[in-house]
Amino acid sequence: MKYIFLISLFVASASICTSQTISKVSLIGENEQEYEQMMAECSSSLLSIADNSMDKAFNHWTSMLAQMESSAENQGLDIKGVKVWMNLFWDSNGSIKKMVYYPKPNSKNIDFDKLTAFFESFAENFSLEIDNSSCFSHYGSASFPILTKVSVPNEK
Repeated sequence: MKYIFLISLFVASASICTSQTISKVSLIGENEQEYEQMMAECSSSLLSIADNSMDKAFNHWTSMLAQMESSAENQGLDIKGVKVWMNLFWDSNGSIKKMVYYPKPNSKNIDFDKLTAFFESFAENFSLEIDNSSCFSHYGSASFPILTKVSVPNEK
């Protein structure tokens, strides 16, 4: 009986630990070991994946942020005025592997549990239209609403 209790306790604690590491979204500084592991594992940048083209990388980033804003609006979450630093890690197929963020001092005050839940939902459903041989990342800033236009290369 004592062993059954210990085994049950072990299984329960293992599932709690697993659910904490499964989360795709966290605040910068919450899971330092996991963050450092992601930094080492996904050392290629979005810029390098975009053929070192600032225009292509910028288009991928702003397009994703615009879709994020649209998704928040569709879910009834007002993120206008939210300003954050973000570090995103994508799998080789363009799906979001991990997202860490931190609010800027001049950000709109928002329930960050709700924002994290929204980012979780977005991360589950969004994918960049990029295929690469390995995972990659980008550290950037996001301010909503997105006011920048996606740049279009000049055709000659």
